[in-house]
Amino acid sequence: MKARTNLSPSSRRPWLPAAGVLVLAALAAYAHSLTVPFLFDDAPAIERNLSIRHLWPLGDALSPPQTAAGATGRPLVNLTLAVNYALGGLDPRGYHLFNLVIHALAGLTLFGLVRRTLLLPGQRETYGEAALPFAFGVAGLWLVHPLLTESVLCVVQRNELLVGLFYLLTLYCFVRSESSPGPRRWKTLAFAACLLGMASKEVMVTAPLVVLLYDRTFVAGTFQEAWRGRRGFYLALASTWVLLAVLVAQHHQRAGIAGFGLGVSPWQYLLTQCRALAVYLKLSLWPHPLVLDYGVDMAKGPGDVWPQGLLVFALLAATVTALWRRPVLGFLGAWFFVILAPSSSLLPLTTQPIAEHRMYLPLAAMIILALAGAWKLAGRWSVPLVVGLALAAGWLTLSRTTDYQSEAAIWTDTIAKQPGNARAHASLAHVLIRQERLTEALSRYEEALRLRPDYADVQSDYALALLQAGRAGEAIGHLEIARNLKPGDHDIQFNLAVALAQAGRLPETRSTLEELLRQDPLRAEAWNNLGDARMKSGLQAEALLAFEQALRVSPDFAAAHNNAGLALAALGRWPEAIGHYAAAVRLEPGNLGIHNTYGNALLQAGRLEDAAAQYQATVGLNPRLPGLHYNLGNTWLALDRLQDAIKEYGAALGLQVDFAEAQHNLGLALMRSGRPAEAVPHYRAALRLLPGSAEAHHNLAVVLAQLGQVDEAIAQDETALRYQPDLASARAHLQQLQGGR
Repeated sequence: MKARTNLSPSSRRPWLPAAGVLVLAALAAYAHSLTVPFLFDDAPAIERNLSIRHLWPLGDALSPPQTAAGATGRPLVNLTLAVNYALGGLDPRGYHLFNLVIHALAGLTLFGLVRRTLLLPGQRETYGEAALPFAFGVAGLWLVHPLLTESVLCVVQRNELLVGLFYLLTLYCFVRSESSPGPRRWKTLAFAACLLGMASKEVMVTAPLVVLLYDRTFVAGTFQEAWRGRRGFYLALASTWVLLAVLVAQHHQRAGIAGFGLGVSPWQYLLTQCRALAVYLKLSLWPHPLVLDYGVDMAKGPGDVWPQGLLVFALLAATVTALWRRPVLGFLGAWFFVILAPSSSLLPLTTQPIAEHRMYLPLAAMIILALAGAWKLAGRWSVPLVVGLALAAGWLTLSRTTDYQSEAAIWTDTIAKQPGNARAHASLAHVLIRQERLTEALSRYEEALRLRPDYADVQSDYALALLQAGRAGEAIGHLEIARNLKPGDHDIQFNLAVALAQAGRLPETRSTLEELLRQDPLRAEAWNNLGDARMKSGLQAEALLAFEQALRVSPDFAAAHNNAGLALAALGRWPEAIGHYAAAVRLEPGNLGIHNTYGNALLQAGRLEDAAAQYQATVGLNPRLPGLHYNLGNTWLALDRLQDAIKEYGAALGLQVDFAEAQHNLGLALMRSGRPAEAVPHYRAALRLLPGSAEAHHNLAVVLAQLGQVDEAIAQDETALRYQPDLASARAHLQQLQGGR
């Protein structure tokens, strides 16, 4: 009888403990990642991306807008962001946790891919039992390498993480298909991974070619044999290009940031990529300094980049040679160049010619090459070196995350390393604006424009900052420059209209908005602003038409509902006005101004109880504003709830003692409550502030008469009539007092 072998789970799966250590290493290196805020392109991709605000209908989440930055044209990325939003809204922690999970899964897939590659015939003889520790070293160094921090910490770079994961899975599933008794299942999974990668980022276009090259290098031995044996599989992988072609066609030039005819020639961009590749190679070996944003400067000619160009050309020539003479080395070189080709060749990416996140996958080839060299030189003695490098890399990654803990910190760090980067200065200015450090922000914008006076977006943003500073005239000048630089930019034209309105140039405001709306009639905010400009020009009926158009475009536009109410109120159409105010309050229940306007309309319509409810809501939203207490007090006074009125007037005066109207109305409420003596000092306080108030003089006369101070009462009525001769109540009261003598 054959003896049974008692295998422990770890011996059946020797890779399992190593996989656990890899996950722990990734978690340790990115221990502080959950506290990183949204950065850089995260704002348009997440905070301003309305398509992620709901998961159903699914088509919306799979259709990111042109303005969604790194999610544009990448439906799977956008869908994962929508899942994050459904689970936690705009809390960055969930997004960062998702990124870290994807990164860890990609590391585990790389570990499995390298291990199984080294166990293939032709590699097993060289590495044998060292396959597992070698693969562990590769995956460990890759997971914690500081060069990947941008990919993991900037949420929108999830596109890089996802395409990396699916790229590696496509290769891994292919390798598994070669050793599995059920290869069709693994090939189907490879096809699915390739398809998902195409929906994640355009760099996946190279995956079918790299799988074919992998097959030729490690499995089939020749391209001919690979094609003959697996033609159907490669045709299936190639069919995924159809999805990518559709996505690229739908998002032509990715909203003006990628493609030809955008002001950067292919030759100029190719030269710039010589510099970029040299930076990537250097950072792979010595990851310092790491920079979030390298700016948009392009090489002007070969003289700017000839040393880097010679280096890249030499490495490319060596890769081509190695593909035929040393296929494994050639495959690693091709891995580096082919994966970078979509972003680092002839197709200009005008907004980021150099970006560290593009090294997410290519870095793996660099690490494998370096560890293979170390293994060849030192064998097992290279293990302590790899462990030491991994610990150092993990520590550097953990340290680098501190630079990402705030927007101000990362942009300050970027400026320190790239002081000529105009966009970095402008980005720091955005942060300073939000921190209400306007003077510092203006200085940063000025430095950005000194570096790049032709930077249209910064001209526009600087103008908005000038508007906050009350410098509308200067703002208009910068916006006109921006419009000349980008004549088709509707945002700049809209901002120009805002500046013209603030400067009081209403005819120009109207004409600018009308021109904009002829080009972009679905811009609800522009219709709303046009209505506001017409209102200020006394064109209430025309204003109402603009507000109604804004609401046709965007039915849930609270400000447009509120403004439509104002226009209708000005036209005397109170019931309709109240309907719009009610809609505005429903849409923005936390908007104090809308509650207050709604209360005013209800008061005007005689719906006192409803008006009181709205004013109470405003007081609840901000009890520190005296005018809100005053409005509520007036409503209680109209309802004859005198004690409530006295309380609210008192609250208003507790916040602003020189509030003349509140002093007067408190006196009136006290008088009606039968407390004339208490009313007198409030009337006198009101008259000190408003000595020409006939009503206050008369009301003081009334309470003085009640207190028996007839002579002074007569004097107060006479003063009231001097200010307002037609004040009938004062004249009648004066005659009564004089007749009673």
